[in-house]
Amino acid sequence: MSAHMTYEEHLDEVTTQLTERYALRDEQAIAMVMQAQEDDFFSGHDDDPAICTLERAGRDAKAVFKTYSKKRGG
Repeated sequence: MSAHMTYEEHLDEVTTQLTERYALRDEQAIAMVMQAQEDDFFSGHDDDPAICTLERAGRDAKAVFKTYSKKRGG
């Protein structure tokens, strides 16, 4: 069972995983996470902090990259 993080820690972890897994610059990863936030991708996480885990951050990073790298021409 993964330890829970705060919402902010979860977003930080998703950003970190984007830079590590996909060799993005910090600015690129932050922009993707911010766009996902604007699109309410993380709204459930804010409502239920219990889903803010390291495992979920990995899945979220993959989904954010898949969705937002295409929108950014990546």
